[in-house]
Amino acid sequence: MANRIPEEKVDQVRSAVNIADFIGQYVQLKKAGKNLFGLCPFHEERTPSFSVNEQKQIFHCFSCGRGGNVFSFIMDLENLSFPEAVVKVAEFGHVDLPTNYTAQAQPSTPKDQQQADLLKLYADSAKMYQHILVNTELGEPALAYLRERGLDDDTIATFGIGYAPKNQLLLDFFKEHGTDYQLLRQSGLFIENQAGELRDRFVDRVLFPIKDASGRVIAFSGRILTKSPDEPKYLNSPETKLFNKRNVLFNFDLARGAIRQRKAVVLFEGFMDVIAAYRAGLPNGVASMGTSLTNEQIYMLERVTDQLYICYDSDLPGQKATDRALKLLGDNSRLKLGVIQMPDGMDPDEYLRHAGQEKFVQVFEDGKQTPTAFEMTYLRHDLNLQNTQDQLTYLSAVLNQLVKLSSSVEQDLYLNQLVQEFGLDKDDLKQQLRSMIGQRSVHHTATRQAPPPAPAPLTPPPATVTGETGNRGPLSRVEKAERLLLFRLLHDHDVWLRVMAIAGFHFVHDPYQQILVYAEAYFKTHNQFDLANFTDFMADTSLQPVLTSLEFMDVASQSSKEEVADLVNVIMNQQPLVEQINGKKAELTAAKQIGNHDLVQQLTLALIELYRKQQQVQQADNL
Repeated sequence: MANRIPEEKVDQVRSAVNIADFIGQYVQLKKAGKNLFGLCPFHEERTPSFSVNEQKQIFHCFSCGRGGNVFSFIMDLENLSFPEAVVKVAEFGHVDLPTNYTAQAQPSTPKDQQQADLLKLYADSAKMYQHILVNTELGEPALAYLRERGLDDDTIATFGIGYAPKNQLLLDFFKEHGTDYQLLRQSGLFIENQAGELRDRFVDRVLFPIKDASGRVIAFSGRILTKSPDEPKYLNSPETKLFNKRNVLFNFDLARGAIRQRKAVVLFEGFMDVIAAYRAGLPNGVASMGTSLTNEQIYMLERVTDQLYICYDSDLPGQKATDRALKLLGDNSRLKLGVIQMPDGMDPDEYLRHAGQEKFVQVFEDGKQTPTAFEMTYLRHDLNLQNTQDQLTYLSAVLNQLVKLSSSVEQDLYLNQLVQEFGLDKDDLKQQLRSMIGQRSVHHTATRQAPPPAPAPLTPPPATVTGETGNRGPLSRVEKAERLLLFRLLHDHDVWLRVMAIAGFHFVHDPYQQILVYAEAYFKTHNQFDLANFTDFMADTSLQPVLTSLEFMDVASQSSKEEVADLVNVIMNQQPLVEQINGKKAELTAAKQIGNHDLVQQLTLALIELYRKQQQVQQADNL
């Protein structure tokens, strides 16, 4: 490739970035032993099995088998090419790359061409809609509306807000550029009539771009500018190849860094509330897509924080929505929960405009409630607490909430509040609470079908290995020997020299043999083994998880001649002809990939000899 990023530049970028800091943008990592652990970003899980080793600058998931270095992490996560990954990591590490390198950071052959085309379609649409809002007469009414709502130019630019005018322009724009008709149909940007004719989906609406976790526009939500009884206030893009509302949180791409820094996320009800908080200097807010939180959205948040505050409207519908969200999250999440509510029944956007930034921020600093404190207020609605029956109803409901608390200190705090408000005897309340706890315990014992599963260990059992398809279960004696010997070969040059001098040695299983072939080529140009560098050196990225899984093995730091001899003996005594043939074929493929013509010739001859032996064995069996 022309202007291929040189190895020394790649090394500079890699060395400038701590992999834990980079991955920490996407995964909340916690120290456990010598490694860091978190919830895997490549599959959904409840017990952390995703590990990062800072010393070796690698990651590995013990459940799904993904592994590699900082470049392979972002390549897998965001479907990037290697040059794109280097550029992205360089930006994070503030490493300047010459423009002739950054210019190539586009995949020449996208893995999914249709997805790439749709992303470009949405990017172009977002640019056009924002241009209409900011730079044309057509956009002036929408711009005036946003100004009234307190949005300045920087906020509009940050969130990419645009305007779809009454006279439809988007379809004509793409027709002029010769955009494929089928792509337009599948984009969700247009409505198709029975005759197959398209028209703009969004008309006379202020448009909020919906972005994925990487910041790419994948949908729009449009707020109507001129109210109409026949039109909904908000209109969202339909679900497409790019957009599934279950998997998206508004502003997650911009808020993720702030969530990590502040160690908390604020969940709002609407887009304008998120934007209001951002304007007030609170950038860690997100919003779901007009529905209750989904398990996918909850998992997105669990990966980056332990603490979530719900900040919905403080009117009765908003309180009901908060109550539903607390119950959903309490049943399905590991997150610590809290509630923030604006005074006087206002929504956050409304309160910011009414009370100003200082008071708005003050609510977030001083107005945090526990879920129990919120419920004690919420349970009062529809009750007249001057009425004895309603008092009993309320007290019973509150005690049912206190039963769920694991902290006796917290229970005591709320019991004191009930004693003070209703003039009750605290011992009577405690006795009632103990009775309810006992009944709850008996009920749970009677209804429990089986004990909960034990938490998964933070490290895999020594006799298992993971690959790209996940945990493959117990290893054979041969594969255990292969893994340990390959580790020794890479890290100990004396072991390398002894084993490579053995005539006819090769591994039984293809992945280990392919890594060995890459290592032969690597050591011709490198004096010593560098894990992160070798990971990039291997052209076959499917081998990276296998390589990193070796690095997470719990093995003695030093080897011995006896250990190596035993390992070689186990491997070489367990190589039937079929396995030898498969190994040589894999070795030949790898040799071709790295352009080692002499090795290709040697392996071809060796493969022919193995086929000859196989034919002799088959002939003998037929006699």
